[in-house]
Amino acid sequence: MGLTNDDVREILRIVDESDVDELRIETDGFSLHVLRRAAGGGVSAEPLEQPRGAPAPTPPLAAPEPDLARQPSDPGTVVVPSPMLGTFYRAEAPGSAPFVEVGSTVEPDSTVCIIEVMKMMNSVAAGISGTVVEVCADNGELVEYGEPLIRVRSA
Repeated sequence: MGLTNDDVREILRIVDESDVDELRIETDGFSLHVLRRAAGGGVSAEPLEQPRGAPAPTPPLAAPEPDLARQPSDPGTVVVPSPMLGTFYRAEAPGSAPFVEVGSTVEPDSTVCIIEVMKMMNSVAAGISGTVVEVCADNGELVEYGEPLIRVRSA
Protein backbone atom coordinates (compact mmCIF):
# COMPACT_ATOMS: atom_id res chain seq x y z
CA MET A 1 0.00 0.00 0.00
CA GLY A 2 1.48 3.34 -1.00
CA LEU A 3 0.60 6.64 0.61
CA THR A 4 0.40 9.87 -1.34
CA ASN A 5 1.96 13.17 -0.25
CA ASP A 6 -1.56 14.27 0.76
CA ASP A 7 -1.93 11.17 2.96
CA VAL A 8 1.38 11.92 4.68
CA ARG A 9 0.40 15.59 5.16
CA GLU A 10 -2.91 14.52 6.72
CA ILE A 11 -1.13 12.13 9.08
CA LEU A 12 1.30 14.89 10.09
CA ARG A 13 -1.61 17.32 10.62
CA ILE A 14 -3.35 14.82 12.91
CA VAL A 15 -0.12 14.21 14.84
CA ASP A 16 0.43 17.97 15.13
CA GLU A 17 -3.03 18.41 16.68
CA SER A 18 -2.48 15.58 19.16
CA ASP A 19 -0.23 14.98 22.18
CA VAL A 20 1.61 12.14 20.41
CA ASP A 21 5.42 12.40 20.69
CA GLU A 22 6.24 9.51 18.37
CA LEU A 23 4.37 7.65 15.63
CA ARG A 24 5.54 4.72 13.53
CA ILE A 25 3.45 3.34 10.66
CA GLU A 26 4.61 0.28 8.76
CA THR A 27 2.77 -1.43 5.94
CA ASP A 28 3.83 -3.59 2.99
CA GLY A 29 6.54 -1.56 1.25
CA PHE A 30 6.11 1.61 3.32
CA SER A 31 7.36 2.94 6.64
CA LEU A 32 6.71 6.35 8.25
CA HIS A 33 8.36 7.43 11.49
CA VAL A 34 7.47 10.79 13.09
CA LEU A 35 9.36 11.90 16.18
CA ARG A 36 8.95 15.19 18.03
CA ARG A 37 12.21 16.38 19.53
CA ALA A 38 11.63 17.13 23.22
CA ALA A 39 14.23 19.89 23.45
CA GLY A 40 14.08 22.66 20.89
CA GLY A 41 10.61 21.83 19.64
CA GLY A 42 11.63 20.71 16.15
CA VAL A 43 9.96 17.87 14.30
CA SER A 44 11.55 15.16 12.19
CA ALA A 45 9.42 13.29 9.68
CA GLU A 46 10.51 11.27 6.70
CA PRO A 47 8.56 8.65 4.77
CA LEU A 48 10.74 5.68 3.86
CA GLU A 49 9.88 3.42 0.93
CA GLN A 50 11.29 -0.06 1.52
CA PRO A 51 10.66 -3.64 0.50
CA ARG A 52 8.71 -5.83 2.90
CA GLY A 53 10.87 -7.44 5.54
CA ALA A 54 13.77 -4.98 5.22
CA PRO A 55 14.74 -3.18 8.43
CA ALA A 56 13.65 0.45 8.55
CA PRO A 57 16.64 2.77 8.13
CA THR A 58 17.07 5.51 10.73
CA PRO A 59 16.43 8.95 9.21
CA PRO A 60 19.33 11.39 9.59
CA LEU A 61 18.84 14.09 12.24
CA ALA A 62 21.34 16.57 10.84
CA ALA A 63 20.79 18.59 7.68
CA PRO A 64 22.61 17.26 4.64
CA GLU A 65 25.88 18.98 3.81
CA PRO A 66 25.88 21.13 0.65
CA ASP A 67 26.57 19.00 -2.41
CA LEU A 68 30.16 19.95 -3.13
CA ALA A 69 30.16 17.91 -6.33
CA ARG A 70 30.49 20.29 -9.24
CA GLN A 71 27.51 20.59 -11.51
CA PRO A 72 28.34 19.57 -15.12
CA SER A 73 26.43 22.51 -16.62
CA ASP A 74 28.16 25.11 -14.44
CA PRO A 75 31.54 24.26 -12.90
CA GLY A 76 31.98 25.77 -9.44
CA THR A 77 28.27 25.53 -8.58
CA VAL A 78 27.23 24.00 -5.24
CA VAL A 79 23.71 22.77 -4.39
CA VAL A 80 22.08 23.76 -1.09
CA PRO A 81 19.78 20.76 -0.43
CA SER A 82 16.59 20.60 1.61
CA PRO A 83 17.40 19.32 5.11
CA MET A 84 13.88 17.93 5.55
CA LEU A 85 10.48 17.28 4.00
CA GLY A 86 8.30 20.39 4.19
CA THR A 87 7.02 23.52 2.49
CA PHE A 88 9.63 25.84 0.96
CA TYR A 89 9.31 29.58 1.55
CA ARG A 90 11.63 32.18 0.01
CA ALA A 91 10.69 34.94 2.49
CA GLU A 92 10.06 35.37 6.20
CA ALA A 93 6.40 36.30 5.67
CA PRO A 94 3.97 36.84 2.78
CA GLY A 95 4.80 40.15 1.10
CA SER A 96 8.32 40.27 2.59
CA ALA A 97 11.41 40.43 0.40
CA PRO A 98 12.96 37.02 -0.36
CA PHE A 99 15.99 36.01 1.69
CA VAL A 100 18.03 35.67 -1.52
CA GLU A 101 17.65 36.38 -5.22
CA VAL A 102 19.80 35.31 -8.16
CA GLY A 103 22.96 37.41 -7.80
CA SER A 104 22.78 37.67 -3.98
CA THR A 105 26.03 37.11 -2.09
CA VAL A 106 25.80 34.56 0.73
CA GLU A 107 28.02 33.40 3.58
CA PRO A 108 27.88 29.95 5.20
CA ASP A 109 25.50 31.20 7.94
CA SER A 110 23.26 33.26 5.60
CA THR A 111 19.60 32.20 5.68
CA VAL A 112 18.50 31.34 2.15
CA CYS A 113 14.95 30.09 2.84
CA ILE A 114 12.56 28.59 5.39
CA ILE A 115 11.15 25.06 5.39
CA GLU A 116 7.84 24.70 7.26
CA VAL A 117 7.10 21.36 8.90
CA MET A 118 3.95 21.03 11.00
CA LYS A 119 3.72 24.80 11.61
CA MET A 120 7.37 24.94 12.70
CA MET A 121 9.52 27.31 10.64
CA ASN A 122 13.07 26.01 10.07
CA SER A 123 15.71 28.37 8.65
CA VAL A 124 18.09 26.91 6.06
CA ALA A 125 21.63 28.30 5.89
CA ALA A 126 23.68 28.47 2.68
CA GLY A 127 26.54 26.45 4.16
CA ILE A 128 29.02 28.04 1.72
CA SER A 129 30.26 31.47 0.64
CA GLY A 130 29.39 32.55 -2.87
CA THR A 131 26.81 34.01 -5.23
CA VAL A 132 23.30 32.61 -5.78
CA VAL A 133 22.95 31.49 -9.41
CA GLU A 134 19.58 29.70 -9.21
CA VAL A 135 16.59 29.30 -6.90
CA CYS A 136 15.45 25.74 -7.70
CA ALA A 137 12.18 25.49 -5.74
CA ASP A 138 9.02 27.57 -6.09
CA ASN A 139 7.64 29.50 -3.13
CA GLY A 140 5.04 27.42 -1.26
CA GLU A 141 6.18 24.19 -2.96
CA LEU A 142 6.51 20.89 -1.06
CA VAL A 143 10.17 19.85 -1.06
CA GLU A 144 11.71 16.56 -0.01
CA TYR A 145 14.86 15.72 1.93
CA GLY A 146 17.94 16.30 -0.24
CA GLU A 147 16.06 18.11 -3.03
CA PRO A 148 18.01 21.10 -4.47
CA LEU A 149 16.75 24.44 -3.12
CA ILE A 150 19.42 26.92 -4.20
CA ARG A 151 22.55 26.74 -6.38
CA VAL A 152 25.52 28.85 -5.31
CA ARG A 153 28.71 29.59 -7.25
CA SER A 154 31.40 29.21 -4.59
CA ALA A 155 33.63 32.21 -3.95
